[in-house]
Amino acid sequence: MTATSAIVGEYQALPNQVIGATNGVEYAYRELGDGNPPLVLLQHFRGNLDNWDPALIDTLASARRVVTFDNAGVGGSTGVTPSTFTEMARDAIRFLEAMVFDQVDLLGFSMAASSPRRSR
Repeated sequence: MTATSAIVGEYQALPNQVIGATNGVEYAYRELGDGNPPLVLLQHFRGNLDNWDPALIDTLASARRVVTFDNAGVGGSTGVTPSTFTEMARDAIRFLEAMVFDQVDLLGFSMAASSPRRSR
């Protein structure tokens, strides 16, 4: 896995990558920028990689590594769409484990931001 330095407009042109997780789901994701810990962006229910504003992602990735992904059963990811917050959180954890991230910073909105006490 190789992160790339951000160039304005780059996020929109990035192809989706896919990684398999222990829950059997193949998660579609995009990765841009450099540095650790990565900033992982959590999407709202049924939102996919293309719902993120490319200008926001490019700006964030100019200063750090940014990772976006499709939840299970949404967009380019396989599996069944979670029906509860708990299932969505478990799916996100499976994605993070598949990516072998030791530590991440999280940015979520809508219901993805409902438990800020659990993250940095």
